[in-house]
This record gives sequence, structure tokens and C-alpha cells, in this order.
Amino acid sequence: QMQLVESGGGLVQPGGSLKLSCSASGFTLESYTVAWFRQDPGKERQGVSCINPSGRITNSAGSVKGRFTISRDNAKNTVFLQMAMVKPEDTAVYYCAARPGDGDYCAGPPFAAFGMWGRGTPVTVSS
Repeated sequence: QMQLVESGGGLVQPGGSLKLSCSASGFTLESYTVAWFRQDPGKERQGVSCINPSGRITNSAGSVKGRFTISRDNAKNTVFLQMAMVKPEDTAVYYCAARPGDGDYCAGPPFAAFGMWGRGTPVTVSS
């Protein structure tokens, strides 16, 4: 069964750091474009960061540029989101999503449509 599983969420103080992981099972993530999204209850889902299959192309929303870094380790079948200098407004459930191929999927945000989604990991930024 093809699955994406997010991990690493939790409670972090403002200004702190957190590293999220998105692991794939049942398929090889190497040929997939992967993106992180977030959604707070009552708000629209927001594209956060995106990375192409090789990892050479990344893109992030303006609100997280310079603070969040997306990366991938294809040998580990995992994509990461390193969050730094977090703010209370970063509080949300973070989801990873994947789509096969290396098109212009990371343009934006909003990023292109992604068909495979994980169940999310919650991040709370609070003192």
C-alpha cells in the first residue's frame, strides 16, 4: 500500500526549531515532486514548501522563506521540512503530498495539484 507518513510535529516555543519528516512506504519517492502544506482549523490550506525529485529545485511561500528549508534524502525515501525561528502563526497541521514526475509543479504557491497525501502532523508554536 502506498503511503506517506509525517512525523516530528509537536509543541515548540516561538523562535525555536522543529524538523518534520515525510516518509514514503510502498513506493519509491525518488521520482516524485513533494510538497509540504499546512492548515489551521477555519483557515484555507496553504502551500509551504516544495521540492522536485532531484532536490535541485525548491520553492517556499513568502511567509516562511529564510526560516523553513525543504530537503530530501532519496536513499532514505524521506523528505524533510526544517523549521526555524518559528512564530505562533506557524501553528497548524502540516501535511506532505506527492505527485509523480518533474514538471513545473513547484511554481507558486499555490503549487500544482497533488494527489497523494499523508494524514498530517500537528505543530503548535506557543510559550
